[in-house]
Amino acid sequence: MNVHIYELHNGDRLLKDIYNGTGLHILAAGTEINQSNIEKLLLHRIEYVDIIRIDNSDGEETTSLMSPSSGQAEIFIGAMANMQQMFDQASVSGFIQNDLVEEQVDPLLEHIQKEKDMVSLLLKVNSPDDYTYRHSLKVSMIAYHLSIWSGESEEYARFAAKAGLLHDIGKSKINPDLLAKPGSLTPEEHAAIQKHTIYGYEMIRSSLQDEILALVALQHHERLDGSGYPYQRKKDQIHPFPRIISIADEYSSMTSERTYRAKKDLLAVLKELHKLSFGKLDPRLTYVFIEHMIPNFIGKKARLSDGREGVIVMTNPTSYFRPLIQVEGNFINLDHLPQLEITHIMQE
Repeated sequence: MNVHIYELHNGDRLLKDIYNGTGLHILAAGTEINQSNIEKLLLHRIEYVDIIRIDNSDGEETTSLMSPSSGQAEIFIGAMANMQQMFDQASVSGFIQNDLVEEQVDPLLEHIQKEKDMVSLLLKVNSPDDYTYRHSLKVSMIAYHLSIWSGESEEYARFAAKAGLLHDIGKSKINPDLLAKPGSLTPEEHAAIQKHTIYGYEMIRSSLQDEILALVALQHHERLDGSGYPYQRKKDQIHPFPRIISIADEYSSMTSERTYRAKKDLLAVLKELHKLSFGKLDPRLTYVFIEHMIPNFIGKKARLSDGREGVIVMTNPTSYFRPLIQVEGNFINLDHLPQLEITHIMQE
């Protein structure tokens, strides 16, 4: 039977191999459908597929994996498809089409302006698949909110979101196998990847004629103490916009699953950012980010270092990373129990 991807159910199997519009093989015949497969189909703009639907012998109702009401997933997957198109175009021609960038910014901002819970938003968009595209979206979302939280105007925040989308565009000129290489990199490979900052700067300057957007691509790996790259810029030599993107980039990168390392927990990464604020990241912006992210953890299910699970019920104003947590009807103040800590924030 031929169905729209919105009508796919758990257990459905593909009847035929799936290819995208350019002939790239996407999924094999016989693949059992799951949410990840649907995201892949949407990413490659495939709307209808031929399937075999297995009758449910126990009489339980099967539910669609995705419905038209799941606008959140559709927005993110559509944005990833646009990101892929933009990266593909940049890889081939070295050119960035501004209209394509603007088409991504508007619907993305419209959605994230409604979604105030950044923790839930980041958990939903997190996945090891299509890392570069997801990472750019996450950086864009974080950059927008961080700008607003810092007291900047809507126009400023919108520009930061656009900068977040484009900050890694230079990676379109890096060998994909090198970007996805498992294990450690050689010094030569590190140097090759670091050039994405220069490639991005050159592409944005020539395509969009925007010096600040170009500086974001160039400087988002620079650090205040001069330990960053590509030019070891320090303090006031680093433009304000790259400072925002640096924080967003660090947070997104550390909380993402990669081929060469496991992701870190959302709360644990805030601790890492706090450490980096002493010399590397902008301390004021980092404090603002942590201060506004912490309340988003209230109501989230968390796992403790002793294996127990509970719900965060209150933040601790004197110790951000040691909140009050309710476990099986009991309240545990982590600030009074140094041997315990939160090891994992769980997706709802």
